[in-house]
Amino acid sequence: MTTQPVDNPELWAGFAALDAQQTADAPWEDPVPLAGPRVLAQFPVDALPGWLREFVAAVAEETQTPVDLAGSIALSVIATATGGRAVVQVRGNWREPTNLYVVVALPPANRKSAVFALLSDPLFEAEKQLKTVRQPAIVEAQMTARLAREAADKAAAKAASANADERDELVSTAIALAQAAETVAVPVEPQLLADDATAETVTSRMAEQGGRISVMSAEGDIFDIIAGRYSGKPNLGVFLKGHAGDRLRVDRQTRQEYIEHPALTMGLCVQPQVLDEIGRQESFKGRGLLGRFLYSIPESLVGRCKVSPDPIPEEVKTLYGRNVIDLTIGLADWTDPAVIQLTPEADAALLAFQERVEPKLAARGGSLGHIADWAGKLAGATARMAALLHLARYLVRGHTQPVAETTMRDAIRLAEYFTSHGLAAFDAMGADPTTDRARSVLETLRTNRWSEVSKRDLMVKLSRSEFRTATELAPALDLLEEHGYVRSQPVHRTGGRGRPPSPRYLIHPRLTTPTA
Repeated sequence: MTTQPVDNPELWAGFAALDAQQTADAPWEDPVPLAGPRVLAQFPVDALPGWLREFVAAVAEETQTPVDLAGSIALSVIATATGGRAVVQVRGNWREPTNLYVVVALPPANRKSAVFALLSDPLFEAEKQLKTVRQPAIVEAQMTARLAREAADKAAAKAASANADERDELVSTAIALAQAAETVAVPVEPQLLADDATAETVTSRMAEQGGRISVMSAEGDIFDIIAGRYSGKPNLGVFLKGHAGDRLRVDRQTRQEYIEHPALTMGLCVQPQVLDEIGRQESFKGRGLLGRFLYSIPESLVGRCKVSPDPIPEEVKTLYGRNVIDLTIGLADWTDPAVIQLTPEADAALLAFQERVEPKLAARGGSLGHIADWAGKLAGATARMAALLHLARYLVRGHTQPVAETTMRDAIRLAEYFTSHGLAAFDAMGADPTTDRARSVLETLRTNRWSEVSKRDLMVKLSRSEFRTATELAPALDLLEEHGYVRSQPVHRTGGRGRPPSPRYLIHPRLTTPTA
């Protein structure tokens, strides 16, 4: 005997009502909190080579600032010294340059300028020494160019006043001298750090300096400049290609510049609210600029500082300065970059790290899925940091031997640190809009203390700037239901005309009666 389905709308409505009542009467379990403030990893200062580790720790002590600040900027300093002059050979055709983008977010009164000065001073000294060494060649080239131009000008004047039978030969001579004058190249003064961070200036400086330059600042106005403070529109090309090392060509009426492998380094310190501001820049997110930075968000020590900290030992400061200068000058004249190899063990360690990271990039369920643009570059950043640690350890001899497994594992520890802080940074930049919207809905539910609410009534209470349509509300409600804050109720359709009933939600008693 076959059981036929019952075609009785009233009966089905009764079943639905019974099911809804059972759902309403079911006991509520404690809701699972939405992601709150993250527990941030400690900066692994012991991952740095000895001389660098000692100076970073001493700077943090004397300035009473988080070691994260000095440690992160120290990586930028080493990247400034080596960027554009060294690459790391990972495997196959995969090579990474050694420049980095690093940004530290700290509130005011954290002595950011003092830390920047202590870390970057040796770069300015190295720049000064490079200028001194190259000054005679620059003066000689300038004199040669001037004499060549004068000779060409005299020849042109002589040709202009010559008789007709002599003019052709003199014109040919003048042209040859003018062409020779044009071939005299005058070297530019060496420069490691750009004072002005406009896209045009950064491009020109890189072109002049053999494809590399560094921007280091204790202020966050660089992001305003990139966003178009002076030009009126974002100009991201040089900042995108300068990180990746992609060919950069500028062909305008006023200038033509071509850089085969640009290497831009950035070491910045900004106030935390700047992260929120740059997160609102659609061009930054859409074109991948934010995915190129390593982020550090240390806890401020203001209010807990020693009033009489230990000063930096003079021998520690001297050794740091000498090593940064030696590394910078030792690589300065490399036109083809030094190629840093990996040992098989170092490559295996990096490969194992990649295998751990890859599943986390999944859009659904991956812990890094919402920042896949950033996390997808993590293996490359790890290889870059391994090369920087290796060069800092061996200085001018770094290119003569491969990166060891221990160095790669130190770089992986740094990568894990920056992953922890990167997640917090992207939280601040609103990289996960569903969670942000769910928090807004949760706050509205707490404020109104409904026991039950329709989706339509909820929309009335929410900000239309955040929820423009009911469609944008649905993912937030789904997330709150997954976390146990609300329960969706079956929608009972009457079958008549008119607008369908709005979905309804039961609210966790804890939101209705906080003491429940």
